[in-house]
Amino acid sequence: PDHPNTLGSRNNLAYAYQSAGRLTEAIPLLARTLTDAERVLGPDHPDTLTSQNNLAYAYRSAGRLAEAIPLYERTLTDRTRVLGPDHPDTLGSRNNLATAYQKAGRLGEAIPLFEQTLADSERVLGPDRPNTLTSRNNLANANEAAGRNVADSSDGAVDR
Repeated sequence: PDHPNTLGSRNNLAYAYQSAGRLTEAIPLLARTLTDAERVLGPDHPDTLTSQNNLAYAYRSAGRLAEAIPLYERTLTDRTRVLGPDHPDTLGSRNNLATAYQKAGRLGEAIPLFEQTLADSERVLGPDRPNTLTSRNNLANANEAAGRNVADSSDGAVDR
């Protein structure tokens, strides 16, 4: 049960549960997988960080933002330290945290994080990459939710 491949398989099964809307089965499996990954692989292993992110995503999907946000914050901190601020997984963590902030109504925290993610994604990944386009769209949605001029923040999002 502690083999890294087994941990990966459990993570994949939990993702399948989550995709099927079976969050009551996904969340405990993800929590157990994270605990085991921390013990077996160590807290800084990339697979452990992915397990952290996946559990936070499941919490967010279940509307459990009070649990999702601190875990997303921890994942972003850990990925920045371990992988660096420009790693695609770190950029993804930043986007995920901003999305959780937005869902929690914390637009004052979400928008600057979306702006930073978009700028870094354009620089690191390129302006036309799918993750960059997602970042642009997310920023536009957050600005719209805040009553800001969406055209200014989403320039080119539809044309690309």
